[in-house]
Amino acid sequence: MKKAIAIIVSVLFVLSVAGLSFAAEQKAAPAKAKEAAPAPAEKKAPAKVKQVSGEVAAVDAKANALTVKGKKGDVAVTADDKTSVKIGKDKKSLADVKVGDKVTVKYAETDGKNVAKSILVSAAPAKKEMKKEEKKEAAPAAAPAAPAAPAKPAEKKKTGGY
Repeated sequence: MKKAIAIIVSVLFVLSVAGLSFAAEQKAAPAKAKEAAPAPAEKKAPAKVKQVSGEVAAVDAKANALTVKGKKGDVAVTADDKTSVKIGKDKKSLADVKVGDKVTVKYAETDGKNVAKSILVSAAPAKKEMKKEEKKEAAPAAAPAAPAAPAKPAEKKKTGGY
């Protein structure tokens, strides 16, 4: 009986060692394939889309170029046929963007150039005097507003069970 148990344990030991060595060989083969694969994949990887918000410093509609003065400095971008330019909700062209406009530009770096994907122009900045007048007019209008009615407490649903 002791001999039979010893034989079974030794056979299981041999099989486990053989299984581990076989698994190690299979694991090494895919690792070599992965090392060779990234080189072509890096070329096809899509460029990371970046965003800059700020004031337009320069516009060149003929060259399809735009310079935005952002928090981290000036960013020069070029527009192509796929670039969408929107002023509010209206689709416009790069020629409609003016120096001093507040913009948000989404762009990707392609071949060393920043190519704009979308340009969103927010409302043009008004003069300081007009802003002050608007604030003065808005303040009295807000004052006579009637107090809101107290909200009703939510009714509990009656359930027939637990």
